[in-house]
Amino acid sequence: VLRDDFRQPPGDVVVAAGEPAVLECVPPRGHPEPSVSWKKNGVRVSDRDERLTIRGGKLMVASTHKSDAGVYVCVASNVVGERDSEPAELVVF
Repeated sequence: VLRDDFRQPPGDVVVAAGEPAVLECVPPRGHPEPSVSWKKNGVRVSDRDERLTIRGGKLMVASTHKSDAGVYVCVASNVVGERDSEPAELVVF
C-alpha cells in the first residue's frame, strides 16, 4: 500500500548563501513504510555530498551554495511504487 497524499509536502525555502537549509517532507502512509529520497531539478540527490543529509524525510543542507538553488521534489517509495511530492523551490541569495 502507498497512499497518494503526503502528510507534509516540502515548502519553498529562502536562505542566504552559507546558511543551513532544511526541506521538510513527511511521506504518505504506506505498508511497508515508504523510504524518502529527493530529486533536485529532476535528478536524484546523492547523499555522498557531505553537506547534504537526509534524515527522517528531511533534506538538510549544512552550508548552502548558490548551486544548491533549484526545484526539489520529495520522493516516497516502497515495493508498491513511488510518489512524488509537489515541487518546492530552494532560493539561495
